[in-house]
Amino acid sequence: MRSDSSGVGSEGHAHLYGPWCCHYIPGMVLRRRHRRRREPAHFTYSRWDGTQTGFDLDADHLFGEMADELLYHGDVNSALRQMMQNGLADREGRDMEGIRDMMQRLRERRRDILENHDLGGVYDDIADALRDVVDQERRALDDLAQRGAASGDERQAQLQNDTAAMKNMELDMLPPDLAGQVKALQNYDFESEAARQQFEELMDRLREQLMQQQLDQIAEGVNDMSPEDMQRMKDMLAELNHMLEQRAAGEEPDFDGFMERFGDFFPENPQTLDELLEVMAQRMAQAQQMLNSMTPEQRQQLQELSDQLMEDMDFQFQMSQLADNLREQFPQMGWGQSYDFDGFDPLDMPSAMDMMGELGDIDQLDNLLRGATNPGALAEVDIDRARDLLGDESAESLERMAELARMLEESGLIENKEGKYELTPRAIRKIGNGALEELFKRMSADTLGKHALEKTGAGHERDFDTKPYEYGDRFNLHIEKTLRNAVARTGGGTPVTLHPDDFEIERTEQLVRSSTVLMLDVSMSMAMRDNFLPAKKVTMALHSLISSQYPRDFLGMVSFSEIAREFNAATLPELSWDYVYGTNMQHSFQIARKMLSKQTGTKQIIMITDGEPTAHITPSGQPYFNYPPSQQTVDLTLAEVAKCTREEIRINTFVLDVTHYLQNFVEQISKMNGGRAFFTTNENLGDYVLMDFVNHKRSLVRGR
Repeated sequence: MRSDSSGVGSEGHAHLYGPWCCHYIPGMVLRRRHRRRREPAHFTYSRWDGTQTGFDLDADHLFGEMADELLYHGDVNSALRQMMQNGLADREGRDMEGIRDMMQRLRERRRDILENHDLGGVYDDIADALRDVVDQERRALDDLAQRGAASGDERQAQLQNDTAAMKNMELDMLPPDLAGQVKALQNYDFESEAARQQFEELMDRLREQLMQQQLDQIAEGVNDMSPEDMQRMKDMLAELNHMLEQRAAGEEPDFDGFMERFGDFFPENPQTLDELLEVMAQRMAQAQQMLNSMTPEQRQQLQELSDQLMEDMDFQFQMSQLADNLREQFPQMGWGQSYDFDGFDPLDMPSAMDMMGELGDIDQLDNLLRGATNPGALAEVDIDRARDLLGDESAESLERMAELARMLEESGLIENKEGKYELTPRAIRKIGNGALEELFKRMSADTLGKHALEKTGAGHERDFDTKPYEYGDRFNLHIEKTLRNAVARTGGGTPVTLHPDDFEIERTEQLVRSSTVLMLDVSMSMAMRDNFLPAKKVTMALHSLISSQYPRDFLGMVSFSEIAREFNAATLPELSWDYVYGTNMQHSFQIARKMLSKQTGTKQIIMITDGEPTAHITPSGQPYFNYPPSQQTVDLTLAEVAKCTREEIRINTFVLDVTHYLQNFVEQISKMNGGRAFFTTNENLGDYVLMDFVNHKRSLVRGR
């Protein structure tokens, strides 16, 4: 019976609900967070002692943690889900536990409970208590017979001996079932006052335990209730049932009036009928789950015992009706759930009730975490319950993760459009700048500094170098060096007097406009070989570089697999690889040529690929794929290369995972076109592409 409902049919549920579960309803008093503390969950995280600082997070750090996932899929919702599942590190390097690890620990805790405990203890505990009562009575009967024999009065001795024998026979005739034993002992005339008191205390304790989950604090006084108090409780149950029937009929119950009349039954003061009913239904379902988890014999014993202890038929009727109404109102509560306890540690009734509550908490939290598709869903977690089950650091992780989307939204990095999060323009720029910064950090400082300019003058691009001012130069004054020249000339002192000879101006590169189309291979092989993310990161970085440092330049972008498609900066983050085979360079070159035909300046194509041409567009406009590459595909692709060459478009190819055939094909492109070929890996692809682009810009300036 591993947590399924197949073992108990619908008729079985109805039967179980009659006598037993109606006396096992939890939550008449809302003790959701004030129940007996269960044994702590096992976890390896340190306990919270109030001295630890909270997780140090801000929107920029969160966005950085999501960067690669965003680059790969461009889907904020997917990136948030991955972060929730895997966890993250805060700015101090502290690990916030992810949902996946939390769920694993919940499953381990659940398995530990089931493998180490036995529900048979509920039955055994009551049976042992009844045996103690009987043993106490038998000792008293033995004493009675011995006192008669020692009295010297033959008649008295005979009477006491007959009484002891008769009562021992009654005890010998006790039924084997719990309910039968209870009924027989209730009608038995105890010889031992201690045994009678012990039996009555046991009955009071069992009644209290059976009603504890439904009445909680009030259950402690159930045995002392006057007939008037019991009638008022039945009136309360009847009115509660009436409100449920009103709701089922589409009417609005008078909950406020109900609370005015019976609010003293609910010291935690529920604010709505839903709040009251949900907790009652949840705990009642747990009671049914405990019954489902017992053997048929154990279940029958406890049902009959409940009938025997709860003799008020009107009370039983109202509770049974309430059970049926709640089950109809909350069918999702897992009424048919059962647990397979196969351990050796017996549970008495209070422990079993408490253990079922913990299992219910585990299942509820596990289901909520499993179904959480966005951070906002974590706001539904009962943090106190999560803290009991998982520990303080996990509870804090859940609280902070619930705020992830809000932090990113308030910082202007994501926005909610029709229930779905999307990147803002600011976020797109931030991703590109981050990719650019990462790539430039990997390049050695002198690598980019080797490209000295032989020709300088007025222009748009700053060169971060200076020269003495000459007549006719643009007056781009470098203040710091100008003042330094003046101080060096005058020897210091204030005020500083400037002279034209002190003027130092900034050098600038001559303005050269270039137009580039980046062709990105998005075929399935790019993802299979882990090439897609580095290639997309390069694309983001190149876009960031051009838009920030060379705003007059043109950058077009084309993705290609079985067919080619143009895309722009707004859709770049969402670009993903295609679930198709085919590397259609021919179609991609066609689109790139068309885009560059509308531009001015020097023109180039940057192609990033890991495969040879295996697809082309037929005259009818349909894609054709073949592997190994057909000669027709190769010829049509090279024809497009020839057209690019005639239109003075240089093709620079960056090849990943090169094969002998691919190398020969790319070298053929370079020979026809005059462009360059770079055979690299996904680890240094960015270095090559950015360095080549910067070198290209420098060479354009030197050539003027």
